[in-house]
Amino acid sequence: MPAVIDSLRQEHVNMAKLLNVLDRQIGVFESGGSPDYEIIFGVVEYLKEWSDRWHHPKEDLVLDKLRLRDPAAADAVGELEKHHDALAALTDHFLEVIREVLNEEELPRDRVSQVATEFLLSQRRHMAGEEEVFLPAAERALTSQDWADIAMRMSNPEDPLFGRTVEKRFEGLRRDILALEKEAAAG
Repeated sequence: MPAVIDSLRQEHVNMAKLLNVLDRQIGVFESGGSPDYEIIFGVVEYLKEWSDRWHHPKEDLVLDKLRLRDPAAADAVGELEKHHDALAALTDHFLEVIREVLNEEELPRDRVSQVATEFLLSQRRHMAGEEEVFLPAAERALTSQDWADIAMRMSNPEDPLFGRTVEKRFEGLRRDILALEKEAAAG
């Protein structure tokens, strides 16, 4: 399997972990409790920073090659760039809502819950579509030279949360992820 595909799939696994953390915090919120808003903000901030700046551009490079090799498969994928743009806008909106909560502005609980639910569903639906349609189509159609070209054009910065060194701003989030993984392994 091409290293680019491995990288994209691992990033999807990491993002799914974050969505699980977010889902858990939103569950606390929806049950009337006080979630850790810093964790919620950290998840959304990370997804904004990592997905929009690094992950989605990699996928766009793969899609460009897929359009050249197999236009019908690329058409079946749909308008991935538009989906990425829509997710970026949704992420910005959710970040703004969380900032308002952190600034202690009065917001209806159902509005926060609605935005969070839409965010979670959109992210999960998007990744599922990529895993089920886009990545398999790219694996079938692209050549080893295509993958080498994509790899040369990609930026590969150190992941600030899942890399070797966790940035200070993501330390609490990392602890929450590890706690969820520990619970899952025990249960």
